[in-house]
Amino acid sequence: MIDTLPAHDTAGPADGPPLVLLHSSVCDRRMWQPQWEPLAAAGFRVVRMDFRTCGDSPPATAPYRDEDDVLALLDALGIGRAALVGSSYGGLVALQVAALHPDRVSDLALLCPAVAGHVPGPGLREVGDLEDALLEAGDVDGAVELMVRTWLGPSADDRTRDLVRAMQRRGFETALSAEGDHELPPREADLGAVTARTLAVGGAHDLPDFRGIAASLPRRIPGARHVELPWAGHLPSLERPQEATALLLDFLGGRGHR
Repeated sequence: MIDTLPAHDTAGPADGPPLVLLHSSVCDRRMWQPQWEPLAAAGFRVVRMDFRTCGDSPPATAPYRDEDDVLALLDALGIGRAALVGSSYGGLVALQVAALHPDRVSDLALLCPAVAGHVPGPGLREVGDLEDALLEAGDVDGAVELMVRTWLGPSADDRTRDLVRAMQRRGFETALSAEGDHELPPREADLGAVTARTLAVGGAHDLPDFRGIAASLPRRIPGARHVELPWAGHLPSLERPQEATALLLDFLGGRGHR
């Protein structure tokens, strides 16, 4: 049993097919604002949550895994089976849930996902090392700007960049104020056990690590489909919201397709 449920909210009809939105670690649940109303209007019961230290979710006070938080939230909401949409780290969490609990996940839409056990390439390792150095030096402003430069592609407008700045700053500040890191490593999971319909989306302007992960998933998940967006960086749902929403609706279908 987790110590407290993650911050979350819901929209759409209570009897609609459940759809859970899992955010990037750079962001919080506000990243889904462009998709929030269209997905609810399509008939889905939409749920979005904040991972620990992100948005309105406080740091953990006991060992935890985000995949367990997702399941605990589904249980608390009376949801047995749901579609999951995950961005970056949220994609990793979605994959963990779908691989370890295939009966709980009907569909997976993964936007530039991470995956457990991935060994970072030179570019990703360099970004991580610089982020750590900036935070250790107390330069939160510098770390925030590094994240904005790295993870947003050329289509992102100034308003989107400001939103990502605000989300990332809040995440950094909450994490830095936490007393210890209680996050446990992901459990070992076989992606071949995933039974959900799966769409893996890559971005042509993203780091090679994430382009490669998205492209590899059809070889690891039965029936998975891959598409790479020529305009996208790492956060396509924020960079071109209308196009990303249309892609999700095309994959997931409306309420009448359930």
